Amino acid sequence: MSLKIRIDDSAPPYEQVRAQISEQARSGALPVGYRLPTVRGLAQTLGLAANTVAKAYRALEADGVIETRGRNGTLVAAAGSAAEREAATAAQGYAERARRLGLAEEDALAAVRDALRAAYGT
Repeated sequence: MSLKIRIDDSAPPYEQVRAQISEQARSGALPVGYRLPTVRGLAQTLGLAANTVAKAYRALEADGVIETRGRNGTLVAAAGSAAEREAATAAQGYAERARRLGLAEEDALAAVRDALRAAYGT
């Protein structure tokens, strides 16, 4: 696992850790079941406070990217299972809300495309 924290980056360090681990897990660079370093170990390696890494790990766990198994450590979760379920639930909610607002399907899709471009910076 290779992480680089850029002090001059506009994203806070915990978000950089979260985004990089998430991307490596989704790309397969970190395979399912890969054991991540301990919070303290990764914090020391990166020169960050332990709370910063802990915050990133909590966000990754909430996103379904990693799972904590007590004494067995923190592992990369099965590819997207929880994240995909949460995204599908959010998409369903959005679709229902857009229909109630009277948006045409193409207008609702355009709004999603715009939001995704903004979120992913593309």
